[in-house]
Order: sequence, then structure tokens, then C-alpha cells
Amino acid sequence: MRARKILRLTGPDTRDFLQGLITNDITKIDQGLVYAALLTPQGKYIADFFLAADGDDVLLDADGEQADALLKRLTMYRLRAKVEITETDLQIKRGTGPAPAGALTDPRHADLGWRLIGPEAGEDGSDWEALHVAHCIPRSGIELGPDSYILEAGFETLNGVDFRKGCYVGQEVTARMKHKTELRKGLRQVEITGQAPVGSDILAGDKVVGTVFSQTGGRAIAYLRFDRAKGEMSAGEAQINWMPAPS
Repeated sequence: MRARKILRLTGPDTRDFLQGLITNDITKIDQGLVYAALLTPQGKYIADFFLAADGDDVLLDADGEQADALLKRLTMYRLRAKVEITETDLQIKRGTGPAPAGALTDPRHADLGWRLIGPEAGEDGSDWEALHVAHCIPRSGIELGPDSYILEAGFETLNGVDFRKGCYVGQEVTARMKHKTELRKGLRQVEITGQAPVGSDILAGDKVVGTVFSQTGGRAIAYLRFDRAKGEMSAGEAQINWMPAPS
């Protein structure tokens, strides 16, 4: 597991502050973990994270390589809001077996088990790579980057966006993609024979039709242009096959 960092948000304006920034509805935090993202005003991905209630505080579980920049950006947005944002020494344990006391269900998919914020990090030996590929669940620094749009990355299926919550940064573009256009690109699971470096172009003939990312057990997560991803495809020395779901 890539290192995680836990930020603590305190103060009377914390939830209202987050509600105006993140893709999901912060009020869901009283029922369990909330998965959400922070976007640019143009609707592109900056970071994804989990939010958990800790009394009146909110704990933000972020990718370790994104946490410092995320802290700076949140601080920039704070303006006059009565919110303090600090880094903590808390850690993440996760697993798919019996959940320990205090653990919360991963909201992205039931098969991803539980997450526990506490003094120690750890895992239970689950095959996380296989789980992510099996359910086409993107990860920061791999499938998710600064050019990603969350709907193309499957955030609606992953319970990472709420279309009824009202305005947030990047909401207008995200809503337009949801209601006014049919997605022409996105992440999908594909069959792969052989291996290719993460980030390799997928070719159909001599045309680039996508990019291949996480791979395991003859399956991979790929970003595809749906209208071009047809027939025999390749990525480096690997062969790629994708069967679109019936419409």
C-alpha cells in the first residue's frame, strides 16, 4: 500500500467548508466513510480521499504523495472560514476479513473490505492489485492523474460523487458530463495477454485508442476511446481484448 497521511479538520465551519469543495455530500459522514475528490474549476482531478467523522472533527485519509499539496490547497480555500487543518500521526489499517472494532466499510465496493484509522498501519494480506483490477477501481498516481475526469474514472459507480448536493469546485463540468453528453472515453477492464509497462499506449492498427494501467492475472485496467477500441489491440508486446457491455 502506498503511504497514507491523515489530516484533521477542526472548527465550527468544517463541514460547510468541505461541502463547498468536494464531489460528495459531507452529511453522509455520519453513516460511515465518505469517498470524494477535489477538482479544479475545469472539473479535472486533483486528489481523491476518504473522510471520517471523529466527534466534531473530520479526518481526511489521503494518498501520502498528495497530502502536502492537498493541505496547501485546502488552506488556500479556507479564507475566513473557521477551520483549522493539520497533519496527524494517525495511520491506516485495511483488510477484507473480519473487521476490527472501529473499522469502517470501504464505500467504493463491498469487496474492498474495511479501513481503520488509528495509531498503526497494516494490512491483512489481501490481494489488493487483483481487487482493484477486478472492479476497475482507479488509484492516484496510476489511473488517476491531472488530466482525469472523475466520471470517466467511474466515480459514480464508486460512490464518490453526489449529483444532488449542490455546488462544489468543478461541479458544473461534472454535471454537464453526466446529463448532457454520453461518455466517449473511460476506464474499463480488459483482457491482456502478456504484460506492458503501466502507461503504455494501446494501439488498434496504427491508431492510439487508449492507455493500459494496472495488470494482474490476465486482466488490466485501461483507459479507452470507446469508438476506436475495437478488434485486435496491442500495448507493447501484450495483446489487448475488450468486449464492450451490451447497451
